[in-house]
Amino acid sequence: MSERIGFVGLGIMGQGMAANLLKAGFELTVWNRTITRMQDLVAQGAHAGASPADVAARSDIVIICVSDTPDVQAVILGGQGIIHGARPGALVIDCSTISPQATRELATTLGARGVFMLDAPVSGGSEGAAKGTLSIMVGGESDQFERALPVFQAMGKTITHVGGHGAGQTVKLVNQVLVVGNCIAMCEALMFAQAGGVDLQKTYNAVSQGAAGSWMFLQRRQPGRRRQLDVHQPGAADHGARLASRLYH
Repeated sequence: MSERIGFVGLGIMGQGMAANLLKAGFELTVWNRTITRMQDLVAQGAHAGASPADVAARSDIVIICVSDTPDVQAVILGGQGIIHGARPGALVIDCSTISPQATRELATTLGARGVFMLDAPVSGGSEGAAKGTLSIMVGGESDQFERALPVFQAMGKTITHVGGHGAGQTVKLVNQVLVVGNCIAMCEALMFAQAGGVDLQKTYNAVSQGAAGSWMFLQRRQPGRRRQLDVHQPGAADHGARLASRLYH
């Protein structure tokens, strides 16, 4: 593999994504705020970076997968951020779920330094990250998308270039709106079943493989488990759903 890859952010998604890049044969340098999260990947052959800037200095393409807009801004623009190590011609790929407007601003700032950017949020959960079957929705220049395609193919199965800067993040928010709507429908349906006095597990078994089945219903439902979610409360639900809610309203 000719392109050297950097990876910043080794959380529940980043770990699997970075591991699949190693399996695909890419030379990989990693960094995470919690240093211990780098150990398994280093044991598998990755190099440990000292900071996001150090990762960028060692890489042609730098992938980011962190929690939210301020985190992406910090690892790109902070004192030890990617912008201070990236050379002209480098490519930054943000796989986080953040604001489309912030994405466009970051792309402009990096572009002034001769550094390219793609926004490439992912969907498919930790299962998809581990198996390399993520859906990846990509915004940015078409030539940079083609450049990054081998990298995306190591991490995902459905890879779609959806438009210019910020378009990937906008499509991810469409995804999150659909996910939340699906969750609400699941909750209403199972509450209806419970109110009707039928067994929830048997109800699930009966309907999950028919027209009512979906990835969310198959992967995220747990009959009998009670959990109160509020998309406006930090940590209570996927932050992409909260971001979609804020922008929608």
